[in-house]
Amino acid sequence: MARGLNRVMLIGHVGRDPEMKYTPGGMAVATFSVATNDSFKDKEGKLQERTEWHRIVAFGRTAEVMGEYLKKGQQVYVEGRLQTRSWDDDKGQKRYITEIVALSVQFLGRKGEGGDGSGGGEIPTPGDDFAPAPASAGEPEDLPF
Repeated sequence: MARGLNRVMLIGHVGRDPEMKYTPGGMAVATFSVATNDSFKDKEGKLQERTEWHRIVAFGRTAEVMGEYLKKGQQVYVEGRLQTRSWDDDKGQKRYITEIVALSVQFLGRKGEGGDGSGGGEIPTPGDDFAPAPASAGEPEDLPF
């Protein structure tokens, strides 16, 4: 039986500085949002733009680098996989959240910097220090939040 493909690639701007947490085992977890824009024509034929917000979660060394260097407004390329997890809230209601588990993140620049988003190299590039999320990372039973 063929395996499916679960891959997400985004280029957008960071909506807020990463929020850092740690699992009981000490693994770093960073969450942040990325905005992407697209345009479409409405019923009257006028060009409209809409913004889609994506919740991103990174683990381990990738999370540590995000927490240290990633800031609101930066343009980033995120590659990862879509994951939905669930938990019971304080009232016993089942809650769900869909997020992108980042496998790699590249800094492209800051919002408003030279139209190409190159960023002029201000942000250190983590390079080989980026590690993919462990296969077991992000499983609902491993996350205390």
